Formats: sequence, structure tokens, C-alpha cells
Amino acid sequence: MGRYWTYTHSPCKSNPLKVLITGVCGFVGRWIAESLLESRSGLQLIGIDNLTRSGSESNRQKLHSMGVHFIHADLRSRSDLDAIPSADWVIDCAAQPSVLAGTSGHGSSRQLTEHNLIGTLNLLEYCRQHQSGLILLSTSRVYSIDALASLPLTAQGDAFALAPESQLPGGVSEDGIDESFSTTPPVSIYGATKLASETMAWEYAEAFQFPLRINRCGVLAGAGQFGRADQGIYAYWVHSHQRRRPLRYIGFGGSGRQVRDCLHPWDVAQLIDKQITAAMDSTKPVIANVSGGIESARSLRQLTQWCNEQFGNHIVTPSDEERPFDLPWIVLDSRLARNAWQWQPARSTDQILSEIAEHARQHPAWLEHS
Repeated sequence: MGRYWTYTHSPCKSNPLKVLITGVCGFVGRWIAESLLESRSGLQLIGIDNLTRSGSESNRQKLHSMGVHFIHADLRSRSDLDAIPSADWVIDCAAQPSVLAGTSGHGSSRQLTEHNLIGTLNLLEYCRQHQSGLILLSTSRVYSIDALASLPLTAQGDAFALAPESQLPGGVSEDGIDESFSTTPPVSIYGATKLASETMAWEYAEAFQFPLRINRCGVLAGAGQFGRADQGIYAYWVHSHQRRRPLRYIGFGGSGRQVRDCLHPWDVAQLIDKQITAAMDSTKPVIANVSGGIESARSLRQLTQWCNEQFGNHIVTPSDEERPFDLPWIVLDSRLARNAWQWQPARSTDQILSEIAEHARQHPAWLEHS
């Protein structure tokens, strides 16, 4: 799936690399900014954010202290983007990131579409105008809900796992779900906005000849993540456990065996750095899964056990409630990205959880803050 683009930007000492990060005051945008500034000397980094999300303002001062040129802007407003200086690369971290977004009780479906799709289209026009390379952060939720729900699973101790010796559908192996797995609807309104953004990004890159990489990210986690169950489950669980707040195992018989992978955004930034460096390499894939892989995966039940060891035992209540879009097992196979860019996540799940736990101890009111 490689593609060659005519790329005219050649940053050098007299012409430093200019990077624009959207959603820079969010959890992922802030970590990527910090990592790139540490990795690349002379980098000029512009960050934009609309600051509408609770907790995002707290990252603004830190970014300023790191030398990020912050501009208050909203991707939904084309005129806001018209005022942004040109950049060699755009890293798109701006989105409403919840699979529940736009559904009953979780905001407006129109607002979700404007954020995640119309905002992307405005950004693609920016890339066309300035011939900026684009790195689009997408999601595992572009994969088909029906296909994911139909995976042959078995309960192995405290977690669901692929049933041994079962007939697996295309795009699935013992390493997880790869890029060829079905994206047939339904994928949720959220997933549809991201999948449509991927398609439009690829079409724009082909038509207007600017570099593109699409990273389908698994679950991202780390210190400073905004603690919400539908967006930052690892942070939410650790902070809630530490505070002795009520926790429930929802769905799947209330067993807590549902499994997700785990990756720190710092490691995403390390991959992005490699992708920028290899922009001209036509052998690299346009779309790649980016995750901690099968070795990073944990169930809620296993996460609770880890928290019990850190903070003491806390009762989690089983619940018969069923929620839309909940799935028992999503683990991305990230071997394509690892092989293409010789990339390997540096932070293990235990290290990520320890980082979150330390943050929880230092910021006991974080859930209320974010």
C-alpha cells in the first residue's frame, strides 16, 4: 500500500521543520508535542486547539513553556485555518474520540460529524494549499462491529481470548486484528466519521500530491489522560480505584473479561518522527495499525488486580447493563508499522499503569478536574 508523492519540503539548518499539531491541548496532542520537541532540535511547532474540552486548558501553560506557538482555533471554522501559518507537516490529533459520541446522552451527532469529518476536510484544504504532509490519527473503531462481535472467543482465566483451533476470519491472527479486517458498517457514527476521514485524506493526497500516513491507533493511555470511561478507560479505572469510587463490570455477564490493548502516546510520537523522516519512501504503507499489540492487552479484571496491588482491594460490582458498541475483545496487530519503520513501543502496560497511578496520587481530584 505504499505511494510516492512529490514532496518539495527539504528542511535544513537554515529552514527548520515546521509542524502543526491540531488538538494540541488534548492528552495525545500534548504528549506528541513534548516528544517531538525532545527528539528534533530546531523544530518549529505550532499547536491549535478550541479548548472546549474540560481539562484541556491545563496543558496550555506547559506547552507554552516548551516553546509551542499556541493559536486558539477551531477546525470546523475554515476562516480559523486560513489564519494559521504554513507548515511542512500536520499531525491531526483533534477529534471527539468516544465511540458513544453523537448517540443518545452523548452529545449531538451533527456536532460529532462537524468535529471529526468537516474539520478533517478543512484541514485537507489547508494541506492542499500549503503542500503540507499529513499524519492522521485514526482509530481501531473503523473496524466492523458485527465482525468484531462475531470473533470466536473463550474465557481464559480472567480474560477473553481467541478460541484456540478455531476458524478465524480474514484479517485476524493470534497477533490480533490487522489492516485487512472488515470495515463494513456498522462501525458507529464515530467510527464512520474516522473512516470517511481516512478515505478523503487518501483522495486528497493522491489528487494534490502531498504525503500522507494514517495511523489506526488502539487504546492510548498515560499520565494526564482525561479520566472518562468511554475515552480513557485505563486512566479512568486507575483514578477511580485510587479514589475508591464505584466501579462496575458492564456487559458480558459482568465478568470484567473484556480486553483492550494499551499504548502510550509518547511511543506514537516516536513512530510519527520516523514517518516524517521517511516521507519519500514509497515502500511504506499509507495505513497502519498502531498499538501495543497482544503483549500489551489487559482485561478490566486484570486491571482491577493490578490496582488492588497498588492501592489495596476495592470491590467492583458486576452489572447486567448492556451498552451499545461494547465489544469483548479488540487487540490490534501492529506488525506492519513495526516492520515498516523498525518501530517498537518502549513503554510496557505495567509502566504506563505505574505512570497513571503516580499521577493519581499527585492529583487526587483529577477526575473532577477533567
